[in-house]
Amino acid sequence: MCVACLRANVDISEGIPKQATLFFCKGCERYLQPPAEWVVCPLESRELLALCLKKLKGLNRVKLIDAGFAWTEPHSKRIKVKLTIQGEVVGGTVLQQTFIVEFSVQHQMCDACHRSEAQDYWRALLQVRQRANNRKSFYYLEQLILKHRAHENTLGIKPKHDGLDFFYATENHARKMVDFLQSILPVKCQHSKKLISHDIHSNVYNYKFTFSVEIVPLSKDSLVCLPKKLTHQLGSISPICLVNRVTSTVHLIDASTGQVCDVSSTVYWRNPFNAICNPKQLAEYIIMDIDIVKEKDKKTFPGQGSVSNKHVVADVWVVKASELGLDISPVHTKTHLGHILKPGDTVLGYNLSESNVNDTNFDKLDRSLVPDVFLVKKHYGEKAARRRARAWKLKHMAEGLHDDLNSNNDDYNEFLDDLEEDPTFRQNVNIFKDSNRVPVDTDEIDPTLPRITLAEMLDDLVIDDVDMAEI
Repeated sequence: MCVACLRANVDISEGIPKQATLFFCKGCERYLQPPAEWVVCPLESRELLALCLKKLKGLNRVKLIDAGFAWTEPHSKRIKVKLTIQGEVVGGTVLQQTFIVEFSVQHQMCDACHRSEAQDYWRALLQVRQRANNRKSFYYLEQLILKHRAHENTLGIKPKHDGLDFFYATENHARKMVDFLQSILPVKCQHSKKLISHDIHSNVYNYKFTFSVEIVPLSKDSLVCLPKKLTHQLGSISPICLVNRVTSTVHLIDASTGQVCDVSSTVYWRNPFNAICNPKQLAEYIIMDIDIVKEKDKKTFPGQGSVSNKHVVADVWVVKASELGLDISPVHTKTHLGHILKPGDTVLGYNLSESNVNDTNFDKLDRSLVPDVFLVKKHYGEKAARRRARAWKLKHMAEGLHDDLNSNNDDYNEFLDDLEEDPTFRQNVNIFKDSNRVPVDTDEIDPTLPRITLAEMLDDLVIDDVDMAEI
């Protein structure tokens, strides 16, 4: 037979199916790669073409010359692959043939989506708790999780009274989250497991794992009283200290000397201490006079640790804002805020002389070491004006996770104020421009207010389907 008759009578594609089926999961948008692997394959990609070729039996008996996609409507649930093959026939003649294989896409839920859709399904539970009076630490933790995308493997997140619950499909995902928490916050972790089933024939055990993570019960601007033994370990720092911020360690500062120290997670849980005053107890004071402490006078301080270069120790005389104008003599105290305070400023502080403190370490202290007033931070006027001038926003892990994120939530608004006031505190937080916020007249904004610059803000990703369709 001549070549033309061979092409007309011999079909070298015989044995290769012209129709096949692909299984697609709508939940995670992955295709099934036999026997049980699910892979991500965009339309007309090399990965999807390789998956289609693996589905064709008998393709190894011929030589594949070319393969490509034939156009189909994206929502037709049909994928057409155009193949060009070569095969040897009678007499050593090599024939080349081109044909199209049509794949029909059928929906099938993968195991991961099936388990996540099943009600109350989980293999590992992570309980994050903090025994504190405010939730600012959880707002900060949420932003760190979002920045590092540490919540990708969670099946669900549920808020609790004093923390959050994270649900996972495997123990490894929960352990990975525990390692992440230990790297960003001083925490204590406990682990337990419960036997669900046991196959005596294959000796396979089915467990449910629970991880309990407790965060130190301290937050930014909390006032603490250190045990006597711990003060000596930290360079003879004063027992009354302020929590400057909480990261992987607890950063403390002594207002009377400017001495700073870091308490690691191991040191804290070996010698635990609690807050004697919380930010909800802050009162307003007016600065009547201020005098910066000179360098020669600092040599008389008993502390032996490092001193902060960002703060300036000063002697101040203050009057309670509610008692201003009355015949009351000012109260003297020392503060670490000498670099930002001047007479007439309003400052927030704790009134220790009138506070009822229930703490064993505080009861053992000499009263001469306890100041009457402990100043914490400068007060920048009306809070409502600051909120109106705020042209930025934060993202959250899930809708409805925080039902109290409104203008009346003091903890959340104080967390936003802390981000504005402390550039170091907001370094690990992604801040986005708020395009929905109406711009405020610059004449109404106090120029002394701490603000976040545009250079520190990120552009929020907005996908407009209408504009994409027009393009």
